[in-house]
Amino acid sequence: MREIFPTALGNVLSHEGGYVNHPADPGGATNQGVTQRTYDGWRIANGLAPRSVRLIEADEVRAIYLAQYWAAVAGDLLPAGLDYAVFDFAVNSGPARAARFLQAELGVPQDGQVGAITLAAVRGVNDIEGLIGRLCEARLAWMHGLSTWRTFGRGWTRRVMGQRDGAQDDDTGVIDRAAFMARGIAQPLPIAPAPGRAVPVTADDDLAEFQTALRALNARHGLPSPGRSDGLWGPATAGATLALHRFMAA
Repeated sequence: MREIFPTALGNVLSHEGGYVNHPADPGGATNQGVTQRTYDGWRIANGLAPRSVRLIEADEVRAIYLAQYWAAVAGDLLPAGLDYAVFDFAVNSGPARAARFLQAELGVPQDGQVGAITLAAVRGVNDIEGLIGRLCEARLAWMHGLSTWRTFGRGWTRRVMGQRDGAQDDDTGVIDRAAFMARGIAQPLPIAPAPGRAVPVTADDDLAEFQTALRALNARHGLPSPGRSDGLWGPATAGATLALHRFMAA
């Protein structure tokens, strides 16, 4: 496992939040991005009795993401930044689909497996950041056609693109963080805003929900609180998120 995995995992978890069971989500009950079905399968495979995904432990989350998503898309063999972009896609929509979309951008057979042919094509790409951008744009365009877009589209857009289209130094989408990683800046958070300025400037409902989930999760592990669920990305939220990243990577 490469050292970049904890950063990629921290980035993914910053978009996932805590326990949810939205009636419109075909995945059903989910905690930190792990569905009840996935959690049951992992525990049974490891000789453990199934239990509610509400009770999932940090080491279980890490093990599931590493084995079932990161390894499934050959994360250790992909270039920095692209590894995270494909990994996040796999978590959100399945490893096979993430692999097929990557293969489509590379112009190789779309068999849903990141194998020798796909990796050779990746090695031939001179502009990894450009490939990341095209992959993220294709991912979001596909999401637009899903029947659940009206319910989850706003959150998906923020996850993939952040607050603005394209890669920005001060944004938090997959495209932004992956671009940073491709440039050799493997940090789990975007560049810090100027003192006294929160990002985004206006309150955001999805971020407020994330702050609520983060507060509960961090309290469980004795980590710093993000403060109020005000929908603003400020120092308290950034610090609490970074603390969770470091805890998950330990």
